[in-house]
Amino acid sequence: MSRVGKLPIPIPSGVKVKLENGVFTVIGPKGSLAQTVVPEMGFEITQESIVVKRPDDQRRNRAYHGLTRSLISNLITGVTVGFQKVLELSGVGYRAEVKENMLVLNLGYSHPITYVLPQNVTATVDKQNRIVIEGCDKQVVGETAATIRAFRPPEPYKGKGIKLAEERILRKVGKSGAR
Repeated sequence: MSRVGKLPIPIPSGVKVKLENGVFTVIGPKGSLAQTVVPEMGFEITQESIVVKRPDDQRRNRAYHGLTRSLISNLITGVTVGFQKVLELSGVGYRAEVKENMLVLNLGYSHPITYVLPQNVTATVDKQNRIVIEGCDKQVVGETAATIRAFRPPEPYKGKGIKLAEERILRKVGKSGAR
């Protein structure tokens, strides 16, 4: 039995859950999210929890058991608490600012980079070098952070670029001088 899949998913108060035609819809204080689920999976939905059941021990059903439970759990967490990613800019003159729903980045190029934030994703900038990306959909928040990081990935010699706050950059030694 899947260790993750067999755990019940608690439903907080103020959250509505419904399953129609293979689409799980969760409505909460931060918005609503929907996720298509594998039709073979069974669900026991009560007032306080959801339990995901698999029909048999086939390899495919074992694989989808824990995944389905994690996806539904992320929906519930997203509409109640939300998700966030923190990016840090390091480099001389590297700055970020938010204008309406756009993020303007100065990353040492000859021009500023303007990135339009996806719907239901917000960004805030602390001290011009720390970007906090927040939203209710875990996948969209992660993709947004990855896209922004790709504008100037951190380089291994001086560590300049955009990195995730929890990311650790492996540093390389520069070339040695002539003897």
